[in-house]
Amino acid sequence: MKHFGVLAHSWEGGSLCFRTFCQDGFEQLGGHEHPDVTLDCISFGRSMAAWDAGDHDSIRATLALSVDRLAKAGADFFACPDNTAHMALERPGSDFAIPGLHICEVVADRALADGYSRIGLLGTRYTMEGPLYPRSLAARGLAAVIPDEDDRAKIHEIIFGELVAGVFTDESRRTYAAIIDRLADRGCDAVALVCTEIPLLVTPDVSALPTLDSTRLLAHTAFEVATGQRELPRWRGGPI
Repeated sequence: MKHFGVLAHSWEGGSLCFRTFCQDGFEQLGGHEHPDVTLDCISFGRSMAAWDAGDHDSIRATLALSVDRLAKAGADFFACPDNTAHMALERPGSDFAIPGLHICEVVADRALADGYSRIGLLGTRYTMEGPLYPRSLAARGLAAVIPDEDDRAKIHEIIFGELVAGVFTDESRRTYAAIIDRLADRGCDAVALVCTEIPLLVTPDVSALPTLDSTRLLAHTAFEVATGQRELPRWRGGPI
């Protein structure tokens, strides 16, 4: 089995990915088994000013440090359970020390396999308004739909004001559910939860649309790689 490295950028998303990976081991391997897994997390606050400034190169350097530490811990590959971080991971630069899974590709593959065609996106403003998911979905003949401007502002505010700090309220859950209702009215047949904390707030039972849980999908895919059900990824940062 291969050693999996979790490149955490926010601790809630990183923790959920780590936990899901280990749960897959218990369910599929039995007993208390799972492949080796290491989690590395540099404080989110170290990069927040750079996100606000659009300085993706400095964020990439911070994330590359985490990848280096995962490699030194023995990890064979990594995955980053933070969708927005992939904007920095895709910046040109030296190859990362080990290869990694790309979360947008994982989610887009699942959307195609499940037969969806018009995918609503819920994530940070950076992710919703950025090119990552429209590109990955379009490459598979699928459409990406983002909420309107007011709804994007609400989603973003709740993520950074609550979710990344482990705060999950009924009021915010109702706000997100109403936004998903509006995406359904616009013809979406699924919603991708592309901020890795959102699945902790929006569970399938409160969503009017089927959900694509980016965090757990990434963890499941990592488990398949670690157990030899999939080949090791080849991406080492930079554009895909």
